[in-house]
Amino acid sequence: MKSISIKAYAKINLTLDVVGKRPDGYHDVEMIMQSIDLWDEIILKEISEGIELTCNIEELPRDKGNIAWRAAQLIKDKFGITKGIHITINKNIPLEGGLAGGSADCAAVLSGLNELWELGMDGQQLRALGKSLGADVPFCLMGGTALAQGIGDKLTPIDLKGDLWLVIIKPEFGVSTREVYTGLKMEEIQKRPDNKRMIGYLNTGRVRDIADNLVNVLEEVTIPMHPDISRIKSLLAHQGALGTLMSGSGPSVYGLFSDKDAAKNAATALKGQYDLVIALKTVRKGLIQLS
Repeated sequence: MKSISIKAYAKINLTLDVVGKRPDGYHDVEMIMQSIDLWDEIILKEISEGIELTCNIEELPRDKGNIAWRAAQLIKDKFGITKGIHITINKNIPLEGGLAGGSADCAAVLSGLNELWELGMDGQQLRALGKSLGADVPFCLMGGTALAQGIGDKLTPIDLKGDLWLVIIKPEFGVSTREVYTGLKMEEIQKRPDNKRMIGYLNTGRVRDIADNLVNVLEEVTIPMHPDISRIKSLLAHQGALGTLMSGSGPSVYGLFSDKDAAKNAATALKGQYDLVIALKTVRKGLIQLS
């Protein structure tokens, strides 16, 4: 039986602005998204029929409650595939962290099955399918650095000069994205990002300027709900972070550091205080095929 193995990378937000609410309940956003070197491994193996899913994390659903499972079902239905697929997810990206772990897994299944079953979809077709499953899936398919608009599906690639070094911290609790967006009062947003300015800093690799312009309007909702996020930001700043930001709707927080050594030293100092404390860098793809 044929099989394929894929690295699916997590993302952070360098900026996140909410600019409107749509009739379908989604929000229109303008945000800069960035792939990072934290990844799940997805192994797809052809079987005779059906969809099977196994994972190294017990609490992850093994059925249609899992977006990766739904991606496989969508492909089978769209192309009339009678063969089955076994999906193995080896998770490193934490659940409910604001790092798009589920969307990354979904993207890997869409891309992997396109390859495995020789379906011939191009990037645009894959992203259109991904949009029907989740707002972050199109970015996870493309990866790298991008301005995301609409519900997050309208993507404009950004040329990031050099690498950025970060320390990511994920606290013990999770956050409901729906609850955060429901709690956002558009007219009360205090500070919005300047995405045009940020793109210029990314193009020239000006790390300190990038750090000074990290803005996520959802912090105004999530931090009052979970004050520990503010404490994490302070801890990172105390360890030398040039700037700190919550990713997505939270609760994961990252600090942006001047270089690899500064990030590694900060991560070592903070190890053990939270579930996940890791130094890592940005990457230029959302998915990499391993085999």
